[in-house]
Amino acid sequence: MDPGIFLIHALNALQYGLLLFLVASGLTLIFGIMGIINLAHGSFYMIGAYMAFALGPLVQAHLGGGFFLTLAVCVAAALLLGYVLEALFFSFLYTRDHLQQVLMTYGLILVFEELRSLLIGNDVHGVPMPSWLAGSVPLGDVMTYPVYRLFVAVMALLAAALLYWVITRTRIGMMVRAGASNREMIGSLGVNINRLYRWVFAVGVAMAALAGALAAPVSSVYPGMGQGVLIICFVVVVIGGIGSIRGTFLAAMLVAAVETFGQVLFPAAAGVLVYLLMATILLFRPEGLFRQG
Repeated sequence: MDPGIFLIHALNALQYGLLLFLVASGLTLIFGIMGIINLAHGSFYMIGAYMAFALGPLVQAHLGGGFFLTLAVCVAAALLLGYVLEALFFSFLYTRDHLQQVLMTYGLILVFEELRSLLIGNDVHGVPMPSWLAGSVPLGDVMTYPVYRLFVAVMALLAAALLYWVITRTRIGMMVRAGASNREMIGSLGVNINRLYRWVFAVGVAMAALAGALAAPVSSVYPGMGQGVLIICFVVVVIGGIGSIRGTFLAAMLVAAVETFGQVLFPAAAGVLVYLLMATILLFRPEGLFRQG
C-alpha cells in the first residue's frame, strides 16, 4: 500500500474511532455503571445530528452564533433531554430485569423515529460545515485531507480526555465509580445516588448527541442513522470491558482500524472482521480488555 494512501486510511480510522468512543463512552456509562441496557442510545446520536441540521440556521439567525455555539446548544439540549428521560423513564428500570429494559428502550427507538418523521420528514439532509473548516491539508505532492475531519478528531479527543479526567480524577468521578460498585453503600454515606445517576445518564446522552452533531457534515443526516452506530458501539463496549472508559477508548480505536483497513484490504470479509475481533478477544478475556474504571 502506498504510504500516502495508508496515511489517509489511518487518519480516517483515527477520526472514526474517536467518534465511536464519544458514542460508546455514554453507552458504557449507562450500561456498565448504571446497569441499564439502553437500546435507544443510538437514537441520541441521531438526535444530535438532526439538532445540528435544524438548530444550526436558527442559532445563526437569532443568536448570531456560529458552529461552536450550535454545538453548545446541541449539547445543552441533549443534557436536558437526558435528564428528563432518566427522571420519567429510566429511573424506574434499575431494579427491573434486562428484558423490561430492552422492551422499554426499544419502544423509545420507535417513539424517536416517529417524532423525527413528523417533525422533519424522511428525506436525507446535508449539514454545511463552517467555511473556515472546508479546506484541505496537503499529504505529499498529490493527496490532501479534509480539515474538518481533523477538527472532528481533535474535538472528540478533547471530549475523551475531559471525560476520563472527570471519571478518574475528580470527586464526582469517585462517587460515580463507588455507586457502580455498591449503590446502597454510597447512599448510606449521604450521596444522592438517584440525582448522581440522573446526571450520569444526561452526560451519556450529551456525548452521543455531540458525536452526531460533529458527524453530520460528513455523513449527512438520514432516518435510522442511529441503529448502525448502536450495534457497533455495543461491540466496542463489550470488547473494552463493560464500564471501563480506558477499555472503551482502546476498543474504539481497534474496531475503527479493523473496519477501515478491512474495507480496503479484505472488502469481501469486511462485514465480519469486527465481530471476529470481538469473538477472539472474548475467547481469551471474557471480561473484555479492562475491568470497570
